[in-house]
Amino acid sequence: MRILIIEDEVNLSNAIKTGLTEAGFAVDQAFDGEEGMFLAESEPYDTIILDIMLPKIDGLTVCRRLRDKSAITPLLMLTAKERLEDKVAGLDAGADDYLTKPFEFAELRSRIHALLRRSHNQPKGAITIADLVIDPPKHEVTRDGKTISLTAKEFAILEYLALHTNEVVTRTQILEHTWDYNFDSMSNIIDVFIASLRKKVDQKSAIKLLHTVRGVGFSLREKT
Repeated sequence: MRILIIEDEVNLSNAIKTGLTEAGFAVDQAFDGEEGMFLAESEPYDTIILDIMLPKIDGLTVCRRLRDKSAITPLLMLTAKERLEDKVAGLDAGADDYLTKPFEFAELRSRIHALLRRSHNQPKGAITIADLVIDPPKHEVTRDGKTISLTAKEFAILEYLALHTNEVVTRTQILEHTWDYNFDSMSNIIDVFIASLRKKVDQKSAIKLLHTVRGVGFSLREKT
């Protein structure tokens, strides 16, 4: 999944990015409200982490403007303020959740997963397709009860396909949601990762779940 962090505290933003990248997310950063608005309107993000106190354009204004333009991206607001009125203001502006600083990274990660499940209408916990079980919060994958070891990027791609089970996902969609904007879009890296996933997920099973739709993209489904 691809996440945008709009946070002017550079050390905090970098710490969040490091943690999320290690968890398999693609992460872009903006350090003021103006830059954040530009990226949020230019790129397809799965979640936006937005600080309230920002230079140029404050977080509440960014949130309102995005919602006024019908943006539906899940938005988690960060605030250093503990007053109930400030939290209510964030939710009223259109935020889906809020987190008060300082916070533990594990809580931030859990809240992001909850927002992603909600936005993709997924049940709480693991995603199951046939005998394949993908557990995003635990970052675990099993098939027929056996653990499958995946790299962070392999997991991110498989999770994205799982969130779109029975749908055809294009290479561009995978690229936009699992890499940041610094990635070379002319690379064939998507096909390389899909080939690796197919070996790990399907090679030892009679039922194939990862399918190529020629000329279109890929689909994770039980039946061809």
